[in-house]
Order: sequence, then C-alpha cells, then structure tokens
Amino acid sequence: MFRHRGKNRTYFHNLELASALSFVAGIVNIVGVLSIKILTTNITGHFAFFSEEVLLKNYYIAFIYLLFILSFLAGAFTSSFIVELSFDYKKIRPHLIPLIVEILILTLMGFSDFRSFGIAVSPHIIACFLLFTMGSQNALVTRVSQSVVRTTHLTGLFTDLGIDLSKLFFEKREVIHRQIKKNIILKVVIIICFFSGCILGGFLYKIFHLKTLLFTAGLLAFIVRYDRVLYRYYVLRRRLRKKNEDR
Repeated sequence: MFRHRGKNRTYFHNLELASALSFVAGIVNIVGVLSIKILTTNITGHFAFFSEEVLLKNYYIAFIYLLFILSFLAGAFTSSFIVELSFDYKKIRPHLIPLIVEILILTLMGFSDFRSFGIAVSPHIIACFLLFTMGSQNALVTRVSQSVVRTTHLTGLFTDLGIDLSKLFFEKREVIHRQIKKNIILKVVIIICFFSGCILGGFLYKIFHLKTLLFTAGLLAFIVRYDRVLYRYYVLRRRLRKKNEDR
C-alpha cells in the first residue's frame, strides 16, 4: 500500500490506499461532527465562517476558525516535511512517522473522552488536533500516490468525477477510454468508503462516543503493518509452492 512509490505504484496500490484511508477519514469526519459539532476533515467551510466572524467583528471566534485552518495546514506541512526528510534515511520508511503521529493523536483524542480520568479537553483543541491529523493524512496520501488519491474531503473528487464522466461521451480511443473508467472507479471507491466510514462511525459513536477514534487508531496501526504482513504472506506462499514443486 505504501511500499511502492513513483513508477512502481500500480492502480491496485492506489485503490487499496484510497479505500482504507478514506474509510478512516469518514469515521473521523462524523465523530467530529457528532462530538464537537465541527467539521474536521476539510477547511472549506471554516474559511467562510472565518470571513463571517471578521465581518461581524467577532475577532475571538474568527481567530478560532483561523486556528482550525492553520491546524490543517500544519498537518500537511509536517507530514510532507517528514516524508521529504526521511528520503535521506533508507532504513526509515517515509510514510511511517506521519502515520504513527496520526495514530498517537487519534488515540489521545479518543482517551480524552474518559471522564473517569478527569480529563477535560476543549472541543476547539480536539478540533485542531483532528484537523492536524487529516491535513497530515491528506498530504501523505497525495505524496505517495503522486496526487492521484486524496482521502479527507469529497469536493474535488466530485468535480473530477463529473469531468471524467463527461469525457466518456467524447473519448473514442480504447486505451484512454479504459483509463478514464479506471479513474472513475477509483473516485467512486473513495466516495463509497468515505460514506461507509461516516455511517459506521455514526453507529459506533452512539456506543463509544469520542472513544470511536480509538477504532480509527487501531485501523491505522493495521495499515502500517499491512505491507509487511502481505510481504510475509507472499514469501510463505512461494516457499510452499516451491516445496510442492520439489516433491
């Protein structure tokens, strides 16, 4: 999912990446809305609210929306910076540190709902942390997939999907027509997985509340190990096949 970069990445790698991380983003999105009434996977609406509060001279509230915007930006910057820095160290997988940071933040935010520990975290702080993780995830996925996949918001996806659907009516070359269809499938998968994450996250939130974020942290931890587990599976399968051939 993350091991292959550049020309080594295939359509299937991007499909795996898109489905897994858009599902995570969907859960984070609905948990943010239900728990703190704030969108935490994109900043489009926050720009509108920021402008409105500035016009109304509610500068404190405007500053909070500015913090939301900057938190998403900080996440994207940090993730990309770490990936760029990690390229110089061959022993460190570039995607690993941003994902571990995201897991730690989501775990921390999940535990912030445990009233028995006496932890009381401001909704605005929770929103900033969640926006940071989604900015980080979006930048990471964009870098790894070479701008093919984005998983935290759907505005651009629906725009690109509309463009690709229109191209089907005019493109006659079979090779390009086939590629357009693959692009459409990829975008539809992201939308479905994001929506599925929202639905499942909504059901989980009824039971676990903000602790639902612990589920997303666990899912990301599995994603971190996925490539290695899959690699070991293929190695084991080759060994078993070789043994059978030797017999």
